Amino acid sequence: MHMNQKERLRHDWTRAELFAIYNKPLLELVYEAASVHRKWHNPEEVQISTLLSVKTGGCPEDCSYCGQAARYHTDIKVQALLPTETVLTHARKAKENGSSRFCMAAAWREVRDNRDFDRIIDMVKGVNDIGLEVCCTLGMLTESQAKRLQEAGLYAYNHNLDTSEEYYDEIISTRTFNNRINTINNVRKAGITVCSGGIIGLGETVADRIAMLLTLATMELHPESVPINALARVKGTPLENNPKVDIWDMVRMIATARIAMPASIVRLSAGRVEMNETEQAWCFMAGANSIFSGERETLLVTPNPGMSDDMTMFARLGLKPKVCQTT
Repeated sequence: MHMNQKERLRHDWTRAELFAIYNKPLLELVYEAASVHRKWHNPEEVQISTLLSVKTGGCPEDCSYCGQAARYHTDIKVQALLPTETVLTHARKAKENGSSRFCMAAAWREVRDNRDFDRIIDMVKGVNDIGLEVCCTLGMLTESQAKRLQEAGLYAYNHNLDTSEEYYDEIISTRTFNNRINTINNVRKAGITVCSGGIIGLGETVADRIAMLLTLATMELHPESVPINALARVKGTPLENNPKVDIWDMVRMIATARIAMPASIVRLSAGRVEMNETEQAWCFMAGANSIFSGERETLLVTPNPGMSDDMTMFARLGLKPKVCQTT
């Protein structure tokens, strides 16, 4: 953001404007997004985040894309909350490998004020002490819970919108779009940065994609981090037979997010394992400047490229991991 303070961030985008950006001739769109990217960020740097599932499966929600929902018959093994020391060992390893952000995910509908939450608080403190930006995604959150996380040193909270408000009920029936917005507001009130984006390939229209980006781009403060996910088709979930997301749809989404929210980090997230190096290069060119990577080669419960493959790709593309800001 330090690159050009003269350019004001816009929060008054219209649906028509974002639609026009998304539908620009592809090379024009990528050129524009790359130009915006260079004004606000160092184009050589990509933030590497490591995501660890600290509590897996058995979730009461019915998100149709998710293999961790208890009601679907998937191969995912349910796993209780990991011991704090196990999590901290993963965090240290992530830092050694070049990650600057460590995200802990728990398959809960919402946070409850119980011993498990106390243990999450300890994990947050521990990861913070290691010198990583610490992020959590734990489901719905109250204002007082957000405050506790902030006091423990939480840097970011992830809560994706998933899709547009209009299409939301087609994907999830166990909560509402407004529940999502409320949690994001609670995170903001506590002074924690927001990580919020969505998934494409759920069967949504381009209008739904635009509507989701519009919700994010018209927030009073843009999310500091915007993950763009391609649906990872998990066997046993209602969306397992959806077609693979077209790479140019991913590029258009990333470019539109970059132009509308220039100061935000745009993360190329789920679905990366199905992209070759050339396709990923297009995403970086279009303004993506963060990825999930790690030695476990999974993203929660779906496959993901491993750190050594990513470092080879970075070397070829002339990219380097962003150094952690907290140290």
